[in-house]
Formats: sequence, C-alpha cells, structure tokens
Amino acid sequence: MFLNLFEDLRKVGIPVSLKEYLMLLEAMDKNVADYSVNNFYYLSRAALVKDEKYLDRFDQVFAHVFKGLEGDEGLNPQEIPEEWLRNLAEKHLSEEDKAAIEALGGFEKLMETLKKRLEEQQKRHQGGNKWIGTAGTSPFGAYGYNPEGIRIGQHESRHRRAVKVWDKREFKNLSDDVELGTRNIKVALRRLRRFARQGAATELDLDDTIRSTASNAGMLDLKMIPERHNSVKVLLFFDVGGSMDDHIKVCEELFSAARSEFKHMEYFYFHNCLYEHVWKNSKNRWQDKISTWDVLRTYPEDYKVVIVGDATMSPYEIVYPGGSVEHWNEEAGQVWLQRLLGRFSNAVWINPQPEKRWEYHQSVQILRELMEDRMYPLTLGGLESAMKELL
Repeated sequence: MFLNLFEDLRKVGIPVSLKEYLMLLEAMDKNVADYSVNNFYYLSRAALVKDEKYLDRFDQVFAHVFKGLEGDEGLNPQEIPEEWLRNLAEKHLSEEDKAAIEALGGFEKLMETLKKRLEEQQKRHQGGNKWIGTAGTSPFGAYGYNPEGIRIGQHESRHRRAVKVWDKREFKNLSDDVELGTRNIKVALRRLRRFARQGAATELDLDDTIRSTASNAGMLDLKMIPERHNSVKVLLFFDVGGSMDDHIKVCEELFSAARSEFKHMEYFYFHNCLYEHVWKNSKNRWQDKISTWDVLRTYPEDYKVVIVGDATMSPYEIVYPGGSVEHWNEEAGQVWLQRLLGRFSNAVWINPQPEKRWEYHQSVQILRELMEDRMYPLTLGGLESAMKELL
C-alpha cells in the first residue's frame, strides 16, 4: 500500500524521490505516526512533498490510495450523483423554524444514517427532511439547514453547522491552476532571487570572527559584513482601466507582493498598449505624463521587465498609428513594445485573464507573438514559469 502511494504520487507529477520514500518507511518503523491515520497523513505529506503547490495533488492521491481509512465507513463522495445536489431552489427558514429542527445525535449516528440513505435512495430530492438533496432540512446535502449535518456539494459554508464537509480538500487553493492571493504570489516571486551583500557592514560574520579571534590569540575580533539582499531589479508595467477593472484585486495583490519581495523595483501604468508615455498617478495621468523614451534611457538593461495586462483590445490599438482609444499616437503600440524589448531582453507578460480565453482575442495572439511567446497566466504555475524565464 505504501508503495502504491509512492508510485501514484510520481504518476501525477509530484517529484518524490526514493530517499524520501525510504525516510517515510523508517519513520513508520519507529512508530512516529503512532497508529493514527491523521498523524500518518501529516507525516507522509511532510516527508514526500517539497513544494506547497503539490499539496492538492497529494491530498487527492492520498484519498485514493487510502480510501476508507478515515472512519468514513467505506463511503465515497463519488457515489452521490451530481443530479441529487443540483441547486434549483432554496428554502428560507425563520429562527423559529430552525429551532424546531432536531439533530440526529452525534457523528457516528450521522455516518451510519448517511450510509443507509446511499443504499436506499434512488432519485433526486429537494426540500425534504430525510434524503440526500438540496434546499431542505435533511442532515445530508446542500443549500438547506440542519443543526448538525454533513455538507455535500455546496461551494462554501452559510450557517457553519456542518460537522463534516464531505467534498472538502484542505489545500485546493494552492493548486497550479488557481488564481493567486498575496501570500502565494510572494512564494512564486521568490523564484526570482539573486542575493548580494549591499550597504553598511551591520551583520556579524560568525565564521570570519571565529577565524580572526583564533589568529589573535583568543582576543575577540568581531568581523561585520553587509546584509544580503535580493539584487534583482524589476520594472513593472500595469495596464489599468477598461477591461482591467475586472482584475483590480489580483493586480493589487501582485503589486503588494512585488514591493515586499524586490528592493529595487519601479512601476508604471499604461492603458491597453504601451505608447509614447506612461504614468505613476492615474488621477493626474494627463498632467504628470512620463515619456516612455525617458524610461528606456533611465534604467539599465539589467532590469527585468514584467508587463501585467489582459491584452484584450482592438488589434488596431497595437498595429496602427492613431489606434489608441484615448489619444492620437504617432507611432503604433507594437513599435513601443519592440523598443522596450530591445532595451530589456529579460521581459515577460503576465495575463490575469484565464488562459482558455486567450484564443478568442486577436489582440492576445498579436501581443503573444511580439513577446515571442513569453506570455503567462496569473496563476501559481504561470507566475513561477515567468520567474524562471527572467532568471
């Protein structure tokens, strides 16, 4: 069974080594898990998973290999037809109605009854108080109410009464294909690190202090060195306004994470496509314009460039002079983008729009070609790939 776990983890792309597998077996031999399934789950996860982006895949494989070990009486969520849990209507109960509903009486009773319902139930139910269904007062199902039940097939909690969430996976939000929060963005941005010691000598160099003190006949000789900082320098260009309003939250999270991760970072805003000017303050952008030529001349070519935008616009805005929706641009947007890429060879485009929609926008295809296919989705996997491209 343990070997099945090892093999299945490798099949789904989790890089588990034989050394890690043997370490898990050694820990089991020493009774580290103490005959507890819960302890074994955390032990095997700690031993076999090196990157948190694989946690969701690990949970799925673990549940498949060791199904039935968590006291679920052999029940499988996949045994419940999706049709039974389809939300067609919801029941709204008063506080008096809720108070009149009785609980079955404990976890074991709930699990025993659920098993019986699965054996007996033949069709979808809605609004009842017994069967697995929706919008009722049964302990089993979704979009209803019960003081003590098992939530099945419902996206999120509403009454916080469920004693078991049947289809919950604890780390689903860390999967490769989900959009990111600030914490996960920081994790991905840390792939882009090149450390150097900079500034005043304020950090103790322990090895050199010991060596120098020994050479000095035991007289303490403190040696100080500058702190280590991420020496990578980044230019961020954010598309703002229009269709980008749908992505404000995730772009704010990206901006916040980048500011905390990179000591040397500058940012600018543009709309739809890069033209002859950018800005830092959107409220006064027409008064406080910054020449794109000045940006190209000011920052050295060792800066890494990250462009953030959904790339969704009229193709004319990219390929024609005067194509901008806001002003008359003497030169086409693609000319300015090519100048930027000619100055900074390490550049990527991060697109917050789901990748499956890219093929429906001609503008995305044009910009992707201009970027030499260095356009990545704003997901954990996409952002990590972008950071590797910039190294």
